[in-house]
Amino acid sequence: MVRVRSIALGAMAVMLAGPLAAAPKPPAKAPAKVVPKPAPPKPKPGPDLNIMKTQVILDHLGFSPGVIDGKAGAGLKRAIAGFQKANGVIATGEIDKRTGAALDQYNTTQPVREIVLTDADLAGQFVGPIPKKEDAQAKLPVLGYSNPLEMLSERYHTTNAVLIALNSPDTPVTAGAKIKVPNVVTAGRDYPANLPEGYKQTLAGLNVDSSQPQADHLVVSKTDKTLSVYDAQDKLLAQFPVTTGSSHDPLPIGTWKIMVLDYNPKFHFNPKLFWDASPGEKSAMLPPGPNGPVGVVWMDLNKAHYGIHGTPVPENIGRTASHGCVRMTNWDAARLSLMVKAGTPAIFQP
Repeated sequence: MVRVRSIALGAMAVMLAGPLAAAPKPPAKAPAKVVPKPAPPKPKPGPDLNIMKTQVILDHLGFSPGVIDGKAGAGLKRAIAGFQKANGVIATGEIDKRTGAALDQYNTTQPVREIVLTDADLAGQFVGPIPKKEDAQAKLPVLGYSNPLEMLSERYHTTNAVLIALNSPDTPVTAGAKIKVPNVVTAGRDYPANLPEGYKQTLAGLNVDSSQPQADHLVVSKTDKTLSVYDAQDKLLAQFPVTTGSSHDPLPIGTWKIMVLDYNPKFHFNPKLFWDASPGEKSAMLPPGPNGPVGVVWMDLNKAHYGIHGTPVPENIGRTASHGCVRMTNWDAARLSLMVKAGTPAIFQP
């Protein structure tokens, strides 16, 4: 167990990103010309708290926008459309009068809450920057969070940049410090008794409520970039943003089923299965952890090498390609894992 000394949010973000680029050399001075100083750059706008409130409400209801960032984008539009479908409203992805009325019952929900960091928050296997090469990753004891900032970002369904924007770069990360976070805290922690204790801790650490609807079947839409959860009457229960395949590894269209759920899985890296593997790369068994290639859970399908799983880079969900699998944020994948079981059908559509 590693204890982390006090360090500011901004400094921790720099540690994650690596060294800053060297500053460009100043231009040569003009011999007889006064050049006015450029105006300082305008500060980037912070998260819109009204938008964040909508994201937080939809996240609680199971219509995930993915990363909660206080920005109007494709993820929020999909989440609104899912909520509309589930509530008998024409799915426009915009908050019209009927949608606003349906959401109004949750209007007392606050977008942000203040938490006090504890010693328990700052104690864990923080491993520093994750190596890019799989052979180096295989040498780590766990592919854990790089530092407490990354852990807090995933716990509150957001990113390092959003946490810094909600607070300030010099906010200390130390026991007793108060920080503002998206209000995704859930009360239910009564997880199924048959789950491994380590996975129960993972669920709690990702603010996944133990009370979840049970899926009859799943539908993954390549076009919409969504995974939808339905009951036996074909009622939409939940929806999550996903990344699905690529031109090299397209999503396998058809009806499949979940065979096994592997919690906090190890990952066998086989370069023969990856078209973009570098020449000479060797097979490696990667340790478990949220920064592993498949994140915190692997839902194996009855098609070899394909599954539904988490990711180490939540902000890329719905924006980048995958190797044919269905990729979700860790918190959404963990939540889905409580809705499904071995045998749950998964229908992959164009």
